[in-house]
Amino acid sequence: MSFAHMHACSYASAAVRNPNIILAGVADDDKERGQKMADMFETTYYPSYEALLAGDIEAVVVTPENAKHKELTLMAAEAGKHVMCEKPLAPNLADGREMIEVCRAKGVKLMTAFPCRFSPAMRRVKEAVDGGAIGEILAIKGTNQGKMPGGWFIELEKSGGGAVIDHTVHVVDLMRWLMKSEPKEVYAEISNLMHHQDYDDVGVLTITFDNGVFTTLDSSWSRPKSFPFWGNVTMEITGTEGVILMDMFAQTFTVYSDKNMQTTWNFWGSDIDYLLVNDFAMAVANNLPVSITGEDGLKAVEVALGAYESARSGVPIKLPLE
Repeated sequence: MSFAHMHACSYASAAVRNPNIILAGVADDDKERGQKMADMFETTYYPSYEALLAGDIEAVVVTPENAKHKELTLMAAEAGKHVMCEKPLAPNLADGREMIEVCRAKGVKLMTAFPCRFSPAMRRVKEAVDGGAIGEILAIKGTNQGKMPGGWFIELEKSGGGAVIDHTVHVVDLMRWLMKSEPKEVYAEISNLMHHQDYDDVGVLTITFDNGVFTTLDSSWSRPKSFPFWGNVTMEITGTEGVILMDMFAQTFTVYSDKNMQTTWNFWGSDIDYLLVNDFAMAVANNLPVSITGEDGLKAVEVALGAYESARSGVPIKLPLE
């Protein structure tokens, strides 16, 4: 449902490559874009979301602008379709709570699209931490830095925020998953240092969890246009008996080409979007709980919103938000 978000193409590609999934159709309020995507993935273009939802389908992937997540999710839930919703789950807590409540009332699954949980590197980190390889976690330093995406991402009425809401949610979700602990306070410095426009493109967050772990996070659109890859996700985890350094997208090779006068990184590692989509499909097919819930998505959004409030007020903000 919608190809407004750049991740939609990757999810559609994952679906058509998966023998357990039939990509039954595409709906998009941008007819030209929707038809182009339907042709690319050799499926049917539906001129309205209602037409797609009226079909014999079990589940949908919701990837419009952030401000439309609630609208499309509720439409799907009312039609009895399970939903995987792009992150951030919603641009505000009220929308997110309503999405969760309606999906629960209608008996449909709501999964938040956090593909980073399916990174083999992150899975190994989780196994190491759970196995006590570094003892008790004391602190985590994380980054999620990327290029400024442009388009509706920098139109705040459509996105709900800039780099901080876009990039905070991924790593906060990983921290929660890794530690089985909830954030209790966030302090943030947020600015527009890179592009000097009306949206935030840099943010440094300090997040304290209820297990006492102290974390920092660089959530930014700080990579230049010439950067060879979209960005990164890294974590440095300090424990009582050791340290783990994780670079999620280190599985690349570098190409220096005079033909296009740009250095490129080609990724050869695991396709985490494929693993995410497959996980959702298996939950639907086997009537299992989704591994990443709407509540997980909303918890991550709450930290980002708390960070904005902290930056405005200049003081740490207690979590959860009222």
